[in-house]
Amino acid sequence: MITRDPRAFVEFARGLAPDFGPACARAAFLVAPDGFALAEQSASDNAYMDLSVAVDPARASAQHRGLQSALAQDLPVVCFPGDPAAPDGLFPNNVFATGPGRLLVGRMRHPVRQREAERPDIRGFFSGLLGYEEIDLRRQPGVCELTGSAVIDRARGLAFAGLGERCDEAGARALHAALGLRGTLLFDLAAGEYHTNVVMSVLAGRALVVAPSGFADRAVADALAEIYAPHVLVLAPAQKAAFAGNCIALRPDRVRMSAAGAAALSAGQRTGLADAGFELAPVPLDEIEKAGGSLRCCVAEIY
Repeated sequence: MITRDPRAFVEFARGLAPDFGPACARAAFLVAPDGFALAEQSASDNAYMDLSVAVDPARASAQHRGLQSALAQDLPVVCFPGDPAAPDGLFPNNVFATGPGRLLVGRMRHPVRQREAERPDIRGFFSGLLGYEEIDLRRQPGVCELTGSAVIDRARGLAFAGLGERCDEAGARALHAALGLRGTLLFDLAAGEYHTNVVMSVLAGRALVVAPSGFADRAVADALAEIYAPHVLVLAPAQKAAFAGNCIALRPDRVRMSAAGAAALSAGQRTGLADAGFELAPVPLDEIEKAGGSLRCCVAEIY
């Protein structure tokens, strides 16, 4: 099913067992923020970036190493070197995504990000070392910045694709087909939003973190909450701006979120995560967040 009808999608999703695949990745990879800088092209449609802000490359690198060290407590983590000519390269989940035995290469909107998809080391790691089939979505119509543009429930085989500057319907359909998903819900992001994974996250297939202000139609966010109730954290706009929605569960009992995002949560929301079976494990990333993304954006999952 690929639809824009949230009610039809909820009824479809409710009938699915969480048996599509593992809810959490088996490994992950990062790309170091070598030559950390703000990309002017990306700032043109990323409201979370401010080009007037000074950045500290050494501090960004230190925080990124801290992130790798933290994530290594959850699962195996590989880190590839960065490329100063590709300043957004530290957010590889927009360019690369995986399914069992396959590597997807995304079709990026901005030229400064399109060069990331050419990296022979990352592509060779999957094709040559792991023997994954490469599916290059750049050869197909549409724009889709993969797991930035679409949040995927791996347990049920569902995608939630927010349409905007960086994802259109053709791109979302290509992602759906490449991962062999059961269902994809298409919806419009609110004006000024660039990626779905900033406004929502599905945690290990059993909980939802969602910021209704990030949706053009709040009814879509309300419908999604029905799928994951009672384990739903509804974020206020200020919490979304602190990147509380840009979180990820890389193991079934732990949620990784930036320190700023975690600090923005209320006591009740923290209790809600605990009731859903999750330990909240923050990582300081405020320097990296100046580039308009946060923890989940840095993590490319390996399935």
